[in-house]
Amino acid sequence: MKSWSVYNTPMYKLVILVYSTRSPQFNREWAEFLHAAERIPGLRREATSRVSRVLYGQSRGELIHELYFDSYAELESGLNSPEGQRAGELLQALTRGGMVLLLAEHSEDNLENIRRFQAPPGAENA
Repeated sequence: MKSWSVYNTPMYKLVILVYSTRSPQFNREWAEFLHAAERIPGLRREATSRVSRVLYGQSRGELIHELYFDSYAELESGLNSPEGQRAGELLQALTRGGMVLLLAEHSEDNLENIRRFQAPPGAENA
């Protein structure tokens, strides 16, 4: 049976979809938000992606930022902390409401484990 995660339990993350990064002050304000977000208790890691192209469907998002926590309780506690509240205020001011916030259960797998379950080339015809 395939394991979907290299973790024993899933992580949880806050996914931030930012609609517009075109204002002249965006980079300065974004850096201020990042510094505040990095102080949130329980934060394990973060990732930022700039959307370069939408392959299918419609999306207004230009930037995706993810804040990872070990558990839902850690995420909730971190976001409700003074540091989390401050980061939220900065994000709201920066985006002027032009964002979507999502909470997601997160699992991931590494390539070594994935390859253990892949059929060798030509095996599907055997």
